[in-house]
Amino acid sequence: MSAPSRLGRYPVRRRIGSGAFATVWLAHDEHLDCPVAIKVLADNWTGDLHVRQRFVEEGRFLRKVESPHVVTVYDAGELEDERPYLVMAYADQGTLADRLELSGMSAAQSLAVVAQVGRGLSALHDRGVLHRDVKPANVLFRTVENARDPHVVAMLGDLGLGKAMDMSSRLTMVGGTPTYVAPEQALGEALDPRADQFSLAALSYYLLAGRQPFDHRSLAAAEAPAPPPPMGIDNPAAEAVVLRGLAKDREDRFEDVAAFTAALVEACGGEVEETPRAWIPVDPDLTTAARGPGGTASSDTAAASAEGAPAGSAADDVAGGRRRWPWIAAAVLALAAGTGAGWAAEQASTSEQELEDSRSTIYVTVPESWTAQVDPEPWTPPGGTAEQPSIAAGTRAGWNSEETPAPGVFVGILPGEKLPSRLPSHPECDGPSRGPIFDDRDGDDYMTTFSYDCQGLDVTVERVIRLNDNQLLWIQIRSDDLGTANRVLDSVTTSGV
Repeated sequence: MSAPSRLGRYPVRRRIGSGAFATVWLAHDEHLDCPVAIKVLADNWTGDLHVRQRFVEEGRFLRKVESPHVVTVYDAGELEDERPYLVMAYADQGTLADRLELSGMSAAQSLAVVAQVGRGLSALHDRGVLHRDVKPANVLFRTVENARDPHVVAMLGDLGLGKAMDMSSRLTMVGGTPTYVAPEQALGEALDPRADQFSLAALSYYLLAGRQPFDHRSLAAAEAPAPPPPMGIDNPAAEAVVLRGLAKDREDRFEDVAAFTAALVEACGGEVEETPRAWIPVDPDLTTAARGPGGTASSDTAAASAEGAPAGSAADDVAGGRRRWPWIAAAVLALAAGTGAGWAAEQASTSEQELEDSRSTIYVTVPESWTAQVDPEPWTPPGGTAEQPSIAAGTRAGWNSEETPAPGVFVGILPGEKLPSRLPSHPECDGPSRGPIFDDRDGDDYMTTFSYDCQGLDVTVERVIRLNDNQLLWIQIRSDDLGTANRVLDSVTTSGV
């Protein structure tokens, strides 16, 4: 299914990405002449009244807050098929998760992000709203123009788990990301703003130390966390602030988020870099509405994949999206040279490497860390007798085992005339699954499933592509984050088949 030409009164430019519950499109506000992001509830959840209510509540929660550090909702509506949508500020600089994939951040940059996210949380709390899912993927960046240079502002987004405090005190739905969730939230207890403070402290630990404070694989593991290891930074005062924010007992934390961020700023010298420069050049071609003969977005420039397709798909590449990242990564690494303070050395490099199998048939681009174990030799598909081209690469030996899974990718050719009726299931994944998603790109039939919150990982992706009348291509990816999984998925190409 192609991209819609319009959503409400807004012409669509391209698809930004999608998740388990919604698809986000880049569109253009013709009245205000500016880009906007439109979040649309996924069609498979239209009939689920609970999910629909959560989606609508997110817009209402966001509208309660007037802060430059909380994503602004400009408008809301409903499509002809009764799916609700939210029109929001466009985060042209991506997410914090995207930024950390490009390079580490200096201590000053990290402090600026924490301070701005803290202001966003305080604004939510002042309006009686808890976020409940503070993590890198939910910290968005947008460019703000001024008389000097464009600078970046951090914003909190995705209040899909957000709750009004009075609701949270009566009925709390257990949710959140295990690494960042407060113990009382994992236990399903009544919450207050100190739960968000815990999550912000976990984020601060990650930014300043270069590694996660916890390695929780499930919410159950987050119920009674062991003290995090020493941060290994040359600032005992800042470390003490972060560890207090991570106290298991909420009574031992700071009284509120503002007190936490104020103490952290003071421990780091008392000054915050307020206006970091944009790291991704603004491309007008990606942020304005392309006009066709009838004044709507043209079919060429509006083309994007189906709403069910993963973020960063091939359609985004056509529109000039994700494939710009390797170039940007190189630019950011050049700018960041020598600013590695506060980031572990192993996180400082985000280079990628293209791999090919021994028969030069399959090509895939992976993060450098995924090349610890590379097997380019052919495989014999299950039930087959002849060897077929394949390649596997991962972060360590045994990355694709059930016992000790780790990030990695397998791509292999197998005989077959049509797509299978189903793909392998992953009972080790506790989160919602998405798919099977069927697509047709450049004449090839695709079938894809996404499984979330997997053991030791964030996502497992299975994809089968019908290459020709008698050959299929099977791709399996295990990744710590969906963005990396999508980029690896979209990089797979074949030759001679």
